[in-house]
Amino acid sequence: MRIIDILNRNEMSLSFEVFPPKLETSFDNVLDAAGKIASLKPSFMSVTYGAGGGTSEYTLRLSKEIEQKYNVPMLAHLTCISSDKDTVHERISALRDNGVRNIMALRGDIPQDRADSDRSDWDYHYAVELVQEIKSIYPDCCIGAACYPEIHPESRNQRDDLMHLKEKVDAGVDFLTTQMVFDNNLFFNFLYKTRDMGITVPVLPGIMPITRANQVERAIKLSGSYMPVRFRTIVDRFGTDDEAMKQAGIAYATDQIIDLYANGITNVHVYSMNKPEVAKGINDNLSSILGREFA
Repeated sequence: MRIIDILNRNEMSLSFEVFPPKLETSFDNVLDAAGKIASLKPSFMSVTYGAGGGTSEYTLRLSKEIEQKYNVPMLAHLTCISSDKDTVHERISALRDNGVRNIMALRGDIPQDRADSDRSDWDYHYAVELVQEIKSIYPDCCIGAACYPEIHPESRNQRDDLMHLKEKVDAGVDFLTTQMVFDNNLFFNFLYKTRDMGITVPVLPGIMPITRANQVERAIKLSGSYMPVRFRTIVDRFGTDDEAMKQAGIAYATDQIIDLYANGITNVHVYSMNKPEVAKGINDNLSSILGREFA
């Protein structure tokens, strides 16, 4: 099923993200964790893509196995920044030929060993180029893309960032998912600005349940996300107690999601980090809300 068709339904939904293993020896453990999340029957699941395409084989394999066994629509991530055109074409064709109908088109992080190199001869510089490639090879594919409510770290300002986002949408992106957001007001302000820019595709807020104190700094480093004082207070109070922090993190994420639903957002994406117990905790907290029609 195409994810855009799910997002256009008039009901609240929840989706989860998992990541593939780096090694074959870890595949069964990751599949087991992803399977437990899939058994919750989310609206869809996404599978990330290792830096430089290092886990591309496992991204495809995990997507196929979960969709076939649990009948959960899958979104396979694909990056382009460190790949040549032939490699990207092969990977798009492999996704198409294996029946993957949804692709998350991402530029990807620039490898550290190439950060200072001359990029003039690179085949890809921006995600919009990957979107165009996917459309040319697999026109029936549903394409997702990423966005930054608090501005992409390489953008000069938010207006430039939104203009580049509009280019991706105009190139064929069907929906957008934000980087992790811990303050819903930032998401609502960003959503208003996207609409003002003429971006009308669905925008899913990305929610990251922080269940360990040491995740905070990593989350800030990865996304530049603003951490509200209320959330930092929770981490300061419960961060030294693993079980208490897990419970508090699930509760905070649940509260965010309920607030999003209450304010008219129908689709929310959770970065569940291969943690079935965290996904289940959030899902259980929303059991009487999910699937309800949104008036």
